[in-house]
Amino acid sequence: MLKKYILTFLISMVPIVELRGGVPFGIACGIKWYHALPLCMIGNMIPVPFIFFFARKVLEWGKEKPVIGRFFTWCLEKGERGGQKLQEKAGRGLFVALLLFVGIPLPGTGAWTGTLAASFLNMDFKKSVVAVICGVLLAGIIMTVLSLLGVSAFT
Repeated sequence: MLKKYILTFLISMVPIVELRGGVPFGIACGIKWYHALPLCMIGNMIPVPFIFFFARKVLEWGKEKPVIGRFFTWCLEKGERGGQKLQEKAGRGLFVALLLFVGIPLPGTGAWTGTLAASFLNMDFKKSVVAVICGVLLAGIIMTVLSLLGVSAFT
């Protein structure tokens, strides 16, 4: 059983998949939702400070490298586009826009992209982390409900 908890936690740390994959995986493996949700939230949040402070620098460094350059350039462009979209749509309500961007479980959204966008927008670290935490909670609740509905539909 410990192996399922560890895998669920690690899946929640992976970019793109994040909590959106961790919660359904954990629930499908038999982990109670009230264990899976906080486990996935913690796993999803651990990379956030590193992304905020270091990802942009690493991506800038790697965009000229032969093997990783194209991928790093793509990540930079995605972060810049995400930041610009948030800024255009939010105006002064950037906190709420970031929260919703992270919280609505759609492809290309989540804590990784939202934090990278906040970094590109030079948002205050504390405010952006609070917005991302709230967004991860919202996404977690949505994914938990959907997972429980999906599990109960097959039993």
